[in-house]
Amino acid sequence: MRARILVVDDELSMREFLAILLDGEGYLVDQAENAEDALFCMAEQHYEMVISDVSMPGLGGIELLTRIKAESPDTAVLMITAFTTAEQAVEAMKLGAYDYIGKPFKVEEVKVLVRKALEKQSLVQENKRLKAEVQERFSFSGLIGKSKQMRDVYDLIAKVADSMANILITGESGTGKELAAKAIHYNSPRKNAAFVAVNCGAIPETLIESELFGHAKGSFTGAIADRPGLFEQAEGGTLFLDEIGELPLQLQAKLLRVLQEREFRRVGGGTALKADVRIVAASNRNLEEQVREGSFREDLFYRLNVVQLHMPSLKERGEDIPALVEHFYKKYSLWTGSGEVITPDALRALFNYPFPGNVRELENLVERCVVLGSRVISLDCLPPSVREHRVAAPASEELEIPEEGMDLQAYLDSLEQKLLVQAMEKSGGVKKRAAALLGMTFRSFRYRLAKFGMDEE
Repeated sequence: MRARILVVDDELSMREFLAILLDGEGYLVDQAENAEDALFCMAEQHYEMVISDVSMPGLGGIELLTRIKAESPDTAVLMITAFTTAEQAVEAMKLGAYDYIGKPFKVEEVKVLVRKALEKQSLVQENKRLKAEVQERFSFSGLIGKSKQMRDVYDLIAKVADSMANILITGESGTGKELAAKAIHYNSPRKNAAFVAVNCGAIPETLIESELFGHAKGSFTGAIADRPGLFEQAEGGTLFLDEIGELPLQLQAKLLRVLQEREFRRVGGGTALKADVRIVAASNRNLEEQVREGSFREDLFYRLNVVQLHMPSLKERGEDIPALVEHFYKKYSLWTGSGEVITPDALRALFNYPFPGNVRELENLVERCVVLGSRVISLDCLPPSVREHRVAAPASEELEIPEEGMDLQAYLDSLEQKLLVQAMEKSGGVKKRAAALLGMTFRSFRYRLAKFGMDEE
């Protein structure tokens, strides 16, 4: 998009000169003959930049600069005057002017200053946009699902985010433990500092101490300079220790000391460094069992397990599958419509599949379908392991006709009604999804709802 610039000067010749110059550089240019007109223009239109004279009748350029920065702080302001003094320049820069040049000026000087000011502004805006994207992605809206299990997760994150308490996130592989850790960080007062993640099981035992705490120059062969560790990189923010159960016992003792003393030393270093870091740890292993086995320190476990957050498996929250499918479909495709992205039989197959890889496996399945060019996820694009999975019928309790007899139709109607209610609950009230759960057409499902007076439409 072409940047829009407002030129403010009481001299018509200067305004027109700058307008022609800037128009030739490809910018959109408006003009104002005084500060009052400039403020009117800014009330009607956003400007990436304002170029203003300092000395004008009525409201002066410095006053205009103050108003602009108060009302539109992201707008770059370049001040121009025929009476440049060091005091004026310092005052203008303190008030937020990008730069200050005197008349007469060189054309190339103006071109360069305008270009650099707009480039800087663009970088600032991009940084703000990316930061907002990150915060949006890892806020509560980044966690997908409305099931009871996920609502419990959201509630707990909201309660603990503002505290300094250490958090232990448990759950099977692929359930989104790191995503939960990021949600905690980006909903906390530490959100503007770094979120640093490390997989304790992916780093060789000989390197993990240096990775966590850094090392001093000469502390070992190859240490040619001081190197900060992850604790220093996460200063003021959050350090996420994934697969904490893989941490060697020797390192567990050193981590415990950091949690207790809030300080550490680099490998080979003599100076104690402060650790203003919040720890969020995660494991897909049973740490309490590891404590009993002696492979995990009990005192460290209790230090980490101040608050425990359990991430449910996808099998535990199957009703979230449709929302997750739609989310991942949008992520990997150019789809922007509002219709169904998956056929009923494909959705039924996903409901029946146990998903040992949890949400991560579901995401991979959706990506596979998009890569294969499917406009709608159907059975054909799902792998055989999902298509052909069969669910064993639930064992029914042994029935016996009572001595006084029974009303078979009433019993069957009652059973049917209970299953309809369960399907509606599991589908979040979406009838098409509920019908898919029961393996029937939408029309047939609607008929059965109406039969029991359950169809509100």
